[in-house]
Amino acid sequence: MLDTALLATVAAVVREGSFERAARVLHITPSAVSQRIRQAEDRVGTVLVVRGQPCTPTEAGARLCRHADTVALLEGELQRDMPALRGEGASAPVATIRIAINADSMATWFIAAMQAFCAEGHTLLDVVLDDQDRTSEWLRRGQVLAAVSSLAKPVQGCRSRKLGALRYSATASPEFMQRWFAQGVTADSLARAPSLVFDRNDRLQERWVRRVTRKDLTLPAHRLPSSQAFVDGTLAGIGWGMNPTALVQDHLAAGRLVELLPDRALETPLYWQVAQLPLPELARLSLCVQRAATGTLVG
Repeated sequence: MLDTALLATVAAVVREGSFERAARVLHITPSAVSQRIRQAEDRVGTVLVVRGQPCTPTEAGARLCRHADTVALLEGELQRDMPALRGEGASAPVATIRIAINADSMATWFIAAMQAFCAEGHTLLDVVLDDQDRTSEWLRRGQVLAAVSSLAKPVQGCRSRKLGALRYSATASPEFMQRWFAQGVTADSLARAPSLVFDRNDRLQERWVRRVTRKDLTLPAHRLPSSQAFVDGTLAGIGWGMNPTALVQDHLAAGRLVELLPDRALETPLYWQVAQLPLPELARLSLCVQRAATGTLVG
């Protein structure tokens, strides 16, 4: 088994993205970081870190990073419970929990979960953003300890708990509606009007169109990989899009945005997938996530 110093070095290089930044975090020289990475790779018998800008983990490296985070959490809890295990004057090590969530959850309710979690304790959170249909892949690859996902079935080695559903409204500016939908929201007008998508994995607009037209349409689309930019782009009349209702309800009430079709919201169920590990900090985070979700999600 790798010793904790080698594990921590692999995790630091992956988290910081370079040997130099990892060296600063670990308070050692870049050459010492390089030597430790080589030692870890020799011990495991495979490449753990792809050297580049930034450095990225191989599949084996990602699994070791998750293991390193787990070890750090366990050691931190043990040293807080048994201060005699720490050196004189030393504080308990600061551990990190890495999680994957979708951008719209981050923009609407997840900050409240982070606030509650960080109000007690010192564990850090490392959040990666991906589509809710893809966050579970981070768990499968061993790159995170938990994820907000649209997948109900537990990933192997994980528990899954329903959080509720994030409600989306198809919205556009009044000017955009007049320009593109003056004759109504139809399959023909939707096939012509520019839409907004978060990235190439975003299928919410297509799902909504399929529901209201019963047709599979190819939609012209601008890509805006930011929840706030999505709202701003809709307000600016760049395109129509599926915005989280919680983000646009004030704009709808003020008339700055309108729904393409009233009362045709789309709900996306979300689940908290978390590794089945006996970690009190992970259990505490799960409780904070579930409580925060209750305040925003429906169902």
